[in-house]
Amino acid sequence: MTTNPLVVVGDSLLDSDLTGSVTRLCPDAPAPVVDLGEQIQRPGGAGLAALLAARAGHPVTLITALAGDPPGRLLAELLAAEIRVVPLPLQGSTVRKTRVRSSGQSLLRIDSGDGRAVDGPTGPEARSALLAAGAILVADYGRGITSVAGLRRLLARQAGRVPVVWDPHPRGAAPVPGCRLVTPNEAEATSFASRSDGLEAAITLLQRWDCAAVAMTRGTGGALLATPDGCLAVPVPELDRAPYADACGAGDAFAASVTGELLGGGSLTETIRAAVAAASRFVAGGGVGAIGVDRGGGELARREAPPGSALELAASVRRRGGRLVATGGCFDLLHPGHLDLLRQARALGDALVVCLNSDASVRRLKGPERPVVPLGGRAAMLEALGPVDAVAVFDQDTPAALLERLRPDVWVKGGDYMLGELPEAPLVGRYGGRTVLIPLSGGWSTSRLVEAVRGELSATGGGA
Repeated sequence: MTTNPLVVVGDSLLDSDLTGSVTRLCPDAPAPVVDLGEQIQRPGGAGLAALLAARAGHPVTLITALAGDPPGRLLAELLAAEIRVVPLPLQGSTVRKTRVRSSGQSLLRIDSGDGRAVDGPTGPEARSALLAAGAILVADYGRGITSVAGLRRLLARQAGRVPVVWDPHPRGAAPVPGCRLVTPNEAEATSFASRSDGLEAAITLLQRWDCAAVAMTRGTGGALLATPDGCLAVPVPELDRAPYADACGAGDAFAASVTGELLGGGSLTETIRAAVAAASRFVAGGGVGAIGVDRGGGELARREAPPGSALELAASVRRRGGRLVATGGCFDLLHPGHLDLLRQARALGDALVVCLNSDASVRRLKGPERPVVPLGGRAAMLEALGPVDAVAVFDQDTPAALLERLRPDVWVKGGDYMLGELPEAPLVGRYGGRTVLIPLSGGWSTSRLVEAVRGELSATGGGA
């Protein structure tokens, strides 16, 4: 495999997702009230494309304009964790795109920041990076970097030597002549070409931009490849088709895949087929929402706790040098045994977080007729109890992922367990925490309570 890096040139943004639950409307307007659960911040724009290319195993260098404001410093930190960054000056503030989301749907997007790349000297580091590139991706997000004269001269020079893929933007400069591939989406292509028909638009742009090929992406319709020899429709493979999902970042996934394939010497047709499949898998896998946790163990996004949340509580306890205790369970039909467990757990430290199974998690563990009390009611009752300082909900079968983030000093589990039976115990031990088992007092059991009630109803001929 080639050792020459894949170089990304483009405008990087800071993307934020504010996610939470919606259970009511504003009293003064027909607008949903989002109870904030989490904020996730990640690189966007060219930064996302570069990270996706690095995730695919390519050595990546990103040439991008960065500001020195706090969002810009955070963006630089997130990028530098995975790739080599060659910074150029940005005039103005870092561009941020903030989505407010609930149940997998975007309710609102807020854009802020006015930063634009400065049209000045590119510097020796950017020059040497471009001249050493094995392939180049230009990810234009309309913030001026494709108008920097020095970069354009270098890109035009390299277009005759290595594959240059150009992902254009309506507010950006036109691609330099000689690109191996230009990748507008269908709406962009018809707008650039002033044509209503996508096929005609792709053919028009192929001639106008003096490039080897145009790959017009069409969402769930795959892509249309236009070359001087003709056009080829590339559908999404049936196995990679996804139901409705968050398609944000799919264009970056496509462009990053295309450039990586060309870096490896792939043919243009096979490259487009692979990129269409890669973009569809990206969307089916959760899109940018799945970028937060690196499957290799690293962090690609920074998650911040909202005020009053369990994560903020954990951070506050640590700052004070205190001891954080956590316990977990379904807590369906609270009984005296639960209360005794919570009191004993709280006595082991300075704050207690209850990790609460979501309704879907309870159903998987206990069966389709559970929980008896829905999540909102279970969480509200726990939060009203004196020993409980915060409640954190998890949707998996175990709270392992949540514990990785909370990292309690003490993990408490109730019931008749052995330490070897708890999948969380090794995880807690790895970061230096302790696991404590506290048997439920009085022989209380939610499952037995439910069965007793059902038996009584059956005996009396009643119904739920």
